[in-house]
Amino acid sequence: MSEVHFISTIIGVGILLFAAKVMAELFLRLKLPIVLGELLAGIIIGPFALGGLFIYNGVSAVEITEEIKILGEIGAIVILFMAGLEMTPKEFLKGGKAAFIVATAGVVVPFFAGLVVFQMFGFDALQSMLIATALTATSIAISIQVLSEFDKIKTPEARLIIAAAVIDDILAIAVLSVVTSMVGNGAEGMENIDIMNVTITILQVLGFFAIMLVVAVLVIPKFITPRLWKAKGSVEGIATASFFGAAALAGLIGLSPIVGAFAVGMALSATKIVEKIHLYIEKLGLIFAPLFFAIIGAQVDLRGVNLEILALSGVIIALAIVTKLGGCGLPAMYFLKSKTQGIRVGIGMISRGEVGLIVAGVGISTGVLTSNVYSTIVIMVAATTIITPIWLKMEYRRDQKKNPGQSEEKKQ
Repeated sequence: MSEVHFISTIIGVGILLFAAKVMAELFLRLKLPIVLGELLAGIIIGPFALGGLFIYNGVSAVEITEEIKILGEIGAIVILFMAGLEMTPKEFLKGGKAAFIVATAGVVVPFFAGLVVFQMFGFDALQSMLIATALTATSIAISIQVLSEFDKIKTPEARLIIAAAVIDDILAIAVLSVVTSMVGNGAEGMENIDIMNVTITILQVLGFFAIMLVVAVLVIPKFITPRLWKAKGSVEGIATASFFGAAALAGLIGLSPIVGAFAVGMALSATKIVEKIHLYIEKLGLIFAPLFFAIIGAQVDLRGVNLEILALSGVIIALAIVTKLGGCGLPAMYFLKSKTQGIRVGIGMISRGEVGLIVAGVGISTGVLTSNVYSTIVIMVAATTIITPIWLKMEYRRDQKKNPGQSEEKKQ
């Protein structure tokens, strides 16, 4: 990395983090979701807005370099490790059936709805399939932040959101791997779809996660213990190395890295050192979480938006909301025996994330998607990311007004 590139990166990190914390303070005073403020900070100060007005050595003051994107991905890994610490393996397995059904519906409903609707709009099968794939995955980092803000992370709906979103992410990655292989083969890939191969690919991905989770639960608690690590900071350092290692392993076998971090967090959640790890990782999260949200916001480019993109964006955003709200919310109502909690699960699963952006990137780089459709997918990811925390917070505000001083969950 050249010195200029290095300086550009650290300037960008400093500005994004500062802007995120300033907006967090403002949104706290306005009683709005802090995470939304951090996202908007990225959009406002990013290279496609104010950041692009200030030039340093020929580049924007806030340039989203590959290194900054990597820092954002590390932020997502830290957030999901923190989420894993909130759920023991026993609790995860206890909600296994409900989580699996909610997650499966949350992938199947958006995928087939997107496939049908966009073919009706005149897109060919391959384009429709890519757009449909972008609708499948859930990004729960934002929902987790709102749930933590309201001290709802241990509620039944929060546990179902987290467990279902992890399974949802795994299924979405499986769908993505199948669709990208078809994109690589072009029209020929569409004509030679082998259902058996598709099924095997999905089962392989699920099997990899199951093995990773079992190994993490059996090995990690025995390895990360004060009996072995006595020097100051050793337990925290080894725990960090473990969840980064598991994230890397997950990435190598085709899963999203956040799945590996979640597995290690869950493995440590039932140990005696969980409180010690909690105190440490929360401090790490104070830096990486706002940076993650600001970096996501900074990548939103609204300069090329036209009426065609806005119209298409309206359709895909509506589809993104309705399919997750119905696909995840309805089965959640059945399992939780509560309409309110079921709706919250549906809302918590609306936000899309990195998988949607990956799909858009694959589509534009292979020439399958036009620049307008690419922009539409990016806008959908940004819009659902903004809508989710506002809606979720409104739900909990309504609950607080109905039950002042005592939430619905605490009464149970």
